[in-house]
Amino acid sequence: MSVDTVPGSTSDSMRCEATQRYVQHVMGMPVSLAMRGRHAADRRGRQAWTDALASLRATDQLFSTYRPDSFLSAMIRGEKGTDQLPAVVAEVFALGHRAERESGGAFAIRRPGPTGEIVLDPDGVVKGWAVERAAEHLRALDATDFCLSAGGDMTCRTLDLDAAPWRIGIENPFDTRTLIATVPVHTGAVATSGTVHRGNHLVDARTGEPPTGVASVTVIADTLTWADIDATAAYALGEHAADWLDTRPGRSYLVVWANGTTSRAATPADR
Repeated sequence: MSVDTVPGSTSDSMRCEATQRYVQHVMGMPVSLAMRGRHAADRRGRQAWTDALASLRATDQLFSTYRPDSFLSAMIRGEKGTDQLPAVVAEVFALGHRAERESGGAFAIRRPGPTGEIVLDPDGVVKGWAVERAAEHLRALDATDFCLSAGGDMTCRTLDLDAAPWRIGIENPFDTRTLIATVPVHTGAVATSGTVHRGNHLVDARTGEPPTGVASVTVIADTLTWADIDATAAYALGEHAADWLDTRPGRSYLVVWANGTTSRAATPADR
C-alpha cells in the first residue's frame, strides 16, 4: 500500500505545514512515517520517530524467527516455556488465541507446517500489534498528524477532521504496479493480506493449506492490531472471507477474489 495526502482545509496549527517523510528498514521490512503539523520537522518529532523505531527493534528481538537470539527462537528450540513468557509475549499469544476462537480456527499462532509438524508462528499478530504499539510515541505529539507504515500496513491519525485525510492506495494483487482502490482515512488503520509478497506462507490453520478463491483482503479498523489480524484471518477463510468480515463490528473491507471481482463494505464510510 502507499500513502499520500489529498487537498483540503486545515486547522491553523496545520496550515502551510509540509508533510515530512522518514524511512528505515526494521524487522525485515521497510518502515516509513509521514508527519505533518507542529512537530513534523522538529526535534520532538524526530525523537518520536527514533523511539518508534526502537520499539519495533525491541519487538524484533522478542519475536523474530530469523534471529537465533530471539525469545521466540528459544521457545521453538524448547529452551523457553510458556511459564517464562514476558508480559508482551503473553499479550501477543492471548490476541492470537482470541483470533483463533473468533475465526473458527482458520487463524492460529500454532498451525500445521509443510511436513505436518505443528509450527509456532505468531507473525499474523506481531506486525500489526508492534506498529500500533510503536505509534504510541507519535500519539504523544500534540498538534501533529501522522501515518506510520510497515510492510505496507499502516496506522494513521488526524487530529482535525477538517484537515486532509491520508489517502491510502491499495495494491492490485494481479498487477503490483497499479492500485485497485484508494481510500481516505483520517484516523484508523489499514492492513492487506495476500500472497503477492508472501507467497503461500498464508494458510488456513485448520488444514495447513493455502486458501482458495481469494487474491487479497484489505481491512480498515480502529487499530492496526485488529486490521492486520482480521485481514489475515479473512484471507485464510478463502471464499468465506467477506461473509466473516460482515460479522466483524466497525470494519470496512475490500476483498479481491481470484477471478478478479471484488466485494467491499464501508463501515463507517469515512474515518
